[in-house]
Amino acid sequence: MNQPVRIAVDIGGTFTDLQILDARNGRVQAHKTPTTPADPSEGLMTGVREAASRFGFSLSEVGMLLHGTTIATNAVLERKLARGVLLTTAGFEDVLEITRHVRRELYRLDPDPFPCLIERDRRLGVTERLRADGSVEIPLSGLDGLMERLRALEPEAVAIGLLHAYANPAHEEALAEAVRAALLSVPVSLSSEVSPEIREYERLSTTVLNAVLMPVVQNYLNRLKARLGEGGFAPRLFLVQSNGGMCSLDRAAEQPARLLLSGPSGGAMAAERLSRRLARPNLVAVDMGGTSFDVSVVQDHRIGLVTQGEVDRLPVRLPMVEMRTIGSGGGSIAAVDAGGRLSVGPRSAGARPGPVCYGRGGTEPTVSDANAVLGRFDPDFFLGGAMRLELDAAREVMAARVGGKLGLSTEAAAEGVLRVTNTQLAAAVRLSLFEKGLDPRDFALLSFGGAGGLHACEVADELGMTEVVFPREPGTLSAYGIMFADLVQDIARSRLLPLEEASLPAIEETLAALHVDAQARLDADAIQPDQRAVEIAADLRYRGQAFELLIPWPEAPALAPLLARFHETHRARFSYADESERVELVTLRASAIGRLPKPEESRDTPPGASAPGTRRLWTGGDWREVPVHLREALAEGVAVKGPAIIEEAFATHWIAPGWTATLDPEGAVIARRTP
Repeated sequence: MNQPVRIAVDIGGTFTDLQILDARNGRVQAHKTPTTPADPSEGLMTGVREAASRFGFSLSEVGMLLHGTTIATNAVLERKLARGVLLTTAGFEDVLEITRHVRRELYRLDPDPFPCLIERDRRLGVTERLRADGSVEIPLSGLDGLMERLRALEPEAVAIGLLHAYANPAHEEALAEAVRAALLSVPVSLSSEVSPEIREYERLSTTVLNAVLMPVVQNYLNRLKARLGEGGFAPRLFLVQSNGGMCSLDRAAEQPARLLLSGPSGGAMAAERLSRRLARPNLVAVDMGGTSFDVSVVQDHRIGLVTQGEVDRLPVRLPMVEMRTIGSGGGSIAAVDAGGRLSVGPRSAGARPGPVCYGRGGTEPTVSDANAVLGRFDPDFFLGGAMRLELDAAREVMAARVGGKLGLSTEAAAEGVLRVTNTQLAAAVRLSLFEKGLDPRDFALLSFGGAGGLHACEVADELGMTEVVFPREPGTLSAYGIMFADLVQDIARSRLLPLEEASLPAIEETLAALHVDAQARLDADAIQPDQRAVEIAADLRYRGQAFELLIPWPEAPALAPLLARFHETHRARFSYADESERVELVTLRASAIGRLPKPEESRDTPPGASAPGTRRLWTGGDWREVPVHLREALAEGVAVKGPAIIEEAFATHWIAPGWTATLDPEGAVIARRTP
């Protein structure tokens, strides 16, 4: 066993989280280090070296590095993108700017325009046209003149999105060949490769996003690869996609739009794994880090997937974990406006300077500062003692920026910040469930992320939930989910057909093509035959509807179970179903899955109980001594009654009054509402 160590890394906005699994003993251990925004690969390598020193392995013993990243997301949010050019069918140059005419602010006289990543003079019309069935109406022509105009614009990336290219990619492929000959080193993105599906605007938006991200992500991957030889560090490297699966570096470089939810999807996959290990089929997974709060729902042990998401109002028509994100984390900034209204987020103190209590130059009060003011942190044990908190500075800024403006004491101001935060968090959970017709009382709240444990019980109270799960190593749980992910490549074919027996020949032909493509991609990733799986799903709708539901289809090509599942899902989502109405197939999908080896993780035997310490903490309107338990010292079955604190190296859990927590055999702390 020459390379027994596997490392999963989740690079967040504030911290870089690592989980390390050593196959020699099955132990899974966690480590955190500050993110380095200027070059995240630097923080990654710092974390790997620190973990190697701390846990006693050499860099040459690392055989696999699984990497979740926010590089693509941050580049879009900050508009640090390549300068692109769009080539599209003549007459359709403005689709990207016209969008869908959706007004989100109905009563605002000057609504913000939808973002458009490529200016009008950099969107060029191409002489060509295909019909919806893929047949040629106008042949592709005029390429010489088009290439001259393209060269004059000096693009850093080129997006090609032609009308109905999902039905026939021939024109896009010929155009791409001409572009690559004219601009030798400029990356080119084709809609027929990135998102070969109906809906012109969404397909163009996804292709443009992919194109302008290609140089950004490729530069990062090149820096990362350059570091891989340091100190004998030469693992196989995979990146996490928005669908929760892994992909190779080459795939990530070609289609970086698939990385837009790379980091958060790791937490969702961890929730799916834990739902089975903890025998809890229905979980609401909430990941509260330094910058954001991510909500995903596990129902019947499965995480939800959607075929289209959005990043900063830009549609992305690619499969991704279904998730709701709000700008509310430990670093979210609290502010009082001129009217005396207290708000929290979405502005964040980030990694640098961070909250005031970090002592790194922060000057504005944050959620973490509010928790520090109320005594919920041990200033000498933050990050396991790696960072000492400055509580006096946090109190001063809370008093000046919040308490003074609202006429409140410092403690009341901090409580107000937490109440506003918890209300926002509960609203995000409520929306995630209500839009699916689900009741929060039927779910347990799975809380993780560095800040989640301080808010989970109070958020659950607001939602009427009676159980909160604090998993092992919650501060690095996204990295844990990444650790056990598989390679996944998504393939789609749009075929508008009535879902009935007469359509079976066309459906079976498309299914056969999907299977051939899936096997070819698994061949390219060198996946052994016994480690392969292909999962089929279909986008379905009632005739006359504009949008579809994604329905798993393990029995393909049998139609009856697919139809039954569609009606059932439609009834759950929209409260009605019409089994007499014709159902239409819009798109067939295949997930080509390559199973990565998964070493068994060992389970530590809980130690005997040890007496808790105490800490002076503000609760119930006064300062009082509250029990403080070390998680590592908890014994299975011993009850911890709130108010109490449970601490571990990278997380602090507030067991609120009215809650009782016990240690589960799997190592999770389960808090239940006292009747």
